[in-house]
Amino acid sequence: MLHARTGGRFMCFVTQAAMVGIVLTATTIRPAWAELSPPPVQPALDQAIEQYIRSHPEVIVQALQSLELKRQEEERIRLTQAIATNQKELLEDPASPVSGNVVDGGVTVIEFFDYRCGYCKRVAGTVTQLQKDEPGVRVVYKNFPILGDASVFAARAALAAQEQGKHQAFHEAMLATENELTKEEVFVIAERVGLDAKKLEADMHSPDWQRAIDRNSDLARRLGISGTPGFVVGKELQYGALDLTSLKNLVARARMTH
Repeated sequence: MLHARTGGRFMCFVTQAAMVGIVLTATTIRPAWAELSPPPVQPALDQAIEQYIRSHPEVIVQALQSLELKRQEEERIRLTQAIATNQKELLEDPASPVSGNVVDGGVTVIEFFDYRCGYCKRVAGTVTQLQKDEPGVRVVYKNFPILGDASVFAARAALAAQEQGKHQAFHEAMLATENELTKEEVFVIAERVGLDAKKLEADMHSPDWQRAIDRNSDLARRLGISGTPGFVVGKELQYGALDLTSLKNLVARARMTH
């Protein structure tokens, strides 16, 4: 007996001589009333399924939609658990700058951003306006420099500006500039907002700032954040340059579950 595989199934073949022997033997000993075994039903079933799908292609779309909804729900559960597990680092890292209602903010908006990210620049004014419109909102800034060494340099400078109490003005000015954030440009902006550039440069050498950036990067990985800007509000994570209405809706939903 020989074996071959066709169409993903194993099929069996016998030589012609062996087949003759099998037929003669079967004719000799097979009762007259016996019938041959019915052909396998699988090919007919496959054909029926194929015909049904061709006639009702919408079932494929429905199946894919159900699969996507299941995937989204699993991701929502994973994210909710990740946010709950990492609450302390999200809300209380002493190296992360804070603005808005820093004492008793009812809702905290956590932003992961990069100073050289165009979308972060686009949403910066919206975040500032949100704090004006929503005095109960607290914003935590998570430096997440993913666009190269210049981004890391700008992040370290912004964090070091806290030593002079000028972080917020420096932060907003760096996001507002249309110039490339070279080292020279960073210090020009620093002096423009009232920072002592020499002291800033010296303060930037503290290893605390790089450790803070590394913690943010690790936190982003645990949450599944790979791009900027990313906003964590309550139990939700949203990406992109959100408009003011979208940010306010996030805050409103967080208040409802607070």
